[in-house]
Amino acid sequence: MSEAGREVLWAPSAERISASRLAQYQRWLAAEKQVETTDFDSLWRWSVHDLDGFWSSIWEYFDVIASAPPTTVLTDRTMPGAQWFPNARLNWAENLLRDCERDGTAIISVNENGISGELSRQDLVAQVANLAAHFRRVGVRPGDRIAAVLPNIAPAIVSVLAAASVGAVWSCCAPDFGLKGLTDRFTQIEPTILIGVDGYQFNGKRIDRIDLLAGLREQLPSVRHTILVRNLDDTVAVPDGVTDYADLVVGDAQPNYEQVPFDHPLWILYSSGTTGLPKGIVHSHGGILLEALKANALHYDLGPTDRVFIAASTAWVVWNMLVDAMATGATLITYDGSPTYARPDHQFRICAEHRVTRFGTGAAYLTLCERVGTRPGDEFDLSALRSMMSTGSPLPDSTWRWVYDAVTGDVHLGSDSGGTDVATGFIGANPFAPVRTGELQGPYLGVDVQSWNEAGQPVTGEVGEMVIAAPMPSMPIYFWNDDDGHRYQEAYFDVYPGVWRHGDWITIEADGACVVHGRSDSTINRGGVRMGSADIYQAVETLPEIAESLVIGAELPDGGYHMPLFVVLRPEYTLDEALLDKIRTTIRTQVSPRHVPDEVIDVPAVPVTRTGKRLEIPVKKLIQGIAPQVAISRATVADPDALDWYIGYAERFHRADVGHAADGSA
Repeated sequence: MSEAGREVLWAPSAERISASRLAQYQRWLAAEKQVETTDFDSLWRWSVHDLDGFWSSIWEYFDVIASAPPTTVLTDRTMPGAQWFPNARLNWAENLLRDCERDGTAIISVNENGISGELSRQDLVAQVANLAAHFRRVGVRPGDRIAAVLPNIAPAIVSVLAAASVGAVWSCCAPDFGLKGLTDRFTQIEPTILIGVDGYQFNGKRIDRIDLLAGLREQLPSVRHTILVRNLDDTVAVPDGVTDYADLVVGDAQPNYEQVPFDHPLWILYSSGTTGLPKGIVHSHGGILLEALKANALHYDLGPTDRVFIAASTAWVVWNMLVDAMATGATLITYDGSPTYARPDHQFRICAEHRVTRFGTGAAYLTLCERVGTRPGDEFDLSALRSMMSTGSPLPDSTWRWVYDAVTGDVHLGSDSGGTDVATGFIGANPFAPVRTGELQGPYLGVDVQSWNEAGQPVTGEVGEMVIAAPMPSMPIYFWNDDDGHRYQEAYFDVYPGVWRHGDWITIEADGACVVHGRSDSTINRGGVRMGSADIYQAVETLPEIAESLVIGAELPDGGYHMPLFVVLRPEYTLDEALLDKIRTTIRTQVSPRHVPDEVIDVPAVPVTRTGKRLEIPVKKLIQGIAPQVAISRATVADPDALDWYIGYAERFHRADVGHAADGSA
């Protein structure tokens, strides 16, 4: 048992620890840098106390390819605004593709019908080189934006690598987004290139997206060139004015990697957009590269013989982390389809068929498999599986145990917590520590994670706000169209100036293990894909029947997730089945199928503050079981009577013992 009294489910053998890449790095530090550490805790403490020494060691140990090597590591530790490796020039794609001259498979593409293709390492390099050459021919220059609407398929990986090769800035959304959700994101960044897909298959249904691409072209006047990936049917006609992707990845172009500054923008991911449009979060070539090397090699223990399958939509930052695994030389497995196609444990079937060594998925999926009684280890040969990553939400204790009972007794299960904001983890797995029920093993190297109470003081063994007290290389370099940095400052540093507040409740135990209790803000985070309430409000409140609305995404103690939508109707309407269907269809088509609410409820009013802000966080706390007197100060409410309805709803909700989450897929 740990100090928190949690059950040990698995522990690495001494041989496995010694052979791990983290142990190899630790021995190298001692021999080459005279940094003596005895265990993970001492290594982590050195990594956060000597940021310059740690991050320069990552650069040197992994032999980062750079046309201009660094002369300085960190010129300014101030957050926001920390400056990393200011004189270095490199390219993220060049470093990811460095190992592709050797024989072997780079990408295995899987869909609901089985293998749809394989790409060798040499072919991957060639396709990236040819597509990058095309980008240059049509005038793409460093800093230009390339927007894509693609599922998790090999062309998406080829395209992001090609974009990075020319120094362009990548931005991708999943094809199940509605037109408005896409235009809300892409109009902000004014892309010059648009890459779309003819469609995708989900749960046996073929979904055409040609019309979506046409609509998006009309909404994006900045686009000069459009490319179509034929994913469903390679005989479908390519629309006028659109180029066939298949024609662009063949040829004799040679690799050519634009050398850019360390902090040159690599890609734009999107915040949840709890107020206004989603924020464009911009990450850098160098920051993402160093985090990818550290996380994949040292924390996940990956190398060239590994096969990595992460079941992720391209709308989820975990897809970007899948691509980053290529930095270790690992083979990637992409999957385009329903996570539960034909059977709930379909993802485990993929793991068995392709001898996956590392499997990443959402906690909600594992919980679903447990609840319906699957036993993948009895059904499939999972002997190749060495590690698993559960992410997106906290994993219930029973599901931790289910993995070791029903999947395999010998696997390193890590529950990681990070996010879109840094495209890596803050806390999670390491190959030295035992796995305990409900715990994340500890902080990531180089991440000064702490739990703070309301007074801004570090606490141990009690729930507090998760903060990051020192800069990380993959913190955003800026938000798009945030010239004065105001929105960036507001997003992370308004509560504790100079210290990153992430918005999670966390307990850090005395031995370094961590327990995450869910979001402390109002972000809708279903299955790891974040969506702001503003996106849903913008869609729902355009309906003539709806006067006001309030949407909540609440993580529940049993690992479930409950997402109700409360609506105030205009006087002449009632919430009948026709209107319910209209609301759900509007959200499904204009926002995302994943974010269709669990229930839609007619309410008398939406509670707001005296300044008119919807009381999302207090209502979320009520649903999570927090007492009303703790969840909200009635003095801050414009109409306290409006809050009473929600207090009653929360009481009824808990009495009914509901809250087992739908996975949001549709």
